[in-house]
Amino acid sequence: MAEIIQRDGTWAFDGSTVRITPGLHRSVALFRQTYGEIAVPLEAVAGVVYEPERKRGRLRLRLREGSDPLLQATGGRLPDAADPYRLTVDLDRSGVAEYVAEEIRQSMLLEQTPKEPAKIYLLPGPPVPVSVRSSDGTVSFDGSRVRIDWNDTSDRVKRATGPRIIDVGELARVEWLPNSGYEDGFLRFVTRETVFSKLPPERDPFALDLWGSTRRDLLTALVATAVTARLPHPSTRGATGRPDAARPAKPAAPDHHDVLLRRLRELGELHRDGVLTDEEFVATKAAVLRDF
Repeated sequence: MAEIIQRDGTWAFDGSTVRITPGLHRSVALFRQTYGEIAVPLEAVAGVVYEPERKRGRLRLRLREGSDPLLQATGGRLPDAADPYRLTVDLDRSGVAEYVAEEIRQSMLLEQTPKEPAKIYLLPGPPVPVSVRSSDGTVSFDGSRVRIDWNDTSDRVKRATGPRIIDVGELARVEWLPNSGYEDGFLRFVTRETVFSKLPPERDPFALDLWGSTRRDLLTALVATAVTARLPHPSTRGATGRPDAARPAKPAAPDHHDVLLRRLRELGELHRDGVLTDEEFVATKAAVLRDF
């Protein structure tokens, strides 16, 4: 057993699994503490390195492409402090950190772990159900359905449409961008019907606009990851970025026509109810027509 215990967290390697446990100190990012312990199988590891720095060092674990739904959902956009695959190491423990890294590398060499992208997720992602309250609303996922309940401060179009419930089978992908504190982020659930939508996050009833507490909004990545883990693996996607099984059979025109009519009816109802102004209705209708 190779193990290093730091205020930032603990890494323990038993020859087959790297077990990463976040520290409980207040300096540890809320996202890491909420995500909890991660068990990384050796076959999911692409590399490990210890980087000594002036005051502290850092252990970094690199995972195989396509092996982790967290990395797939966040696209490498997690802030360094929230990245569970980085461990801050005190200088007096640098020797232990180098030993842990070397033990992992030696086991990878002995087991001849694959280098190519994984064709299935090797990590499960966070457990469900999971629910997060963000600046735009509360998003929940029970393993089969996503539910969004809007806040009083959400855009009036979103509030007018009521709670949004989306079955996993309707989803083409999940898009996530963190709130940086300088620019807003978003969590968007792209369905096969809205895949060409160009609505901004603040107006999109399938998206959460992340503009408030960066610490709290970052937790929406938990939902993004849990949903991503239950979508078809990226290796099954074609050139369009959609799962091959989800491609509409040709000819596809009738399906697109039905979607277009449905979306125009929804916009017309919002306009008649006074939710959309004349200018907003014209602009949104033009965008929908362009998409189709």
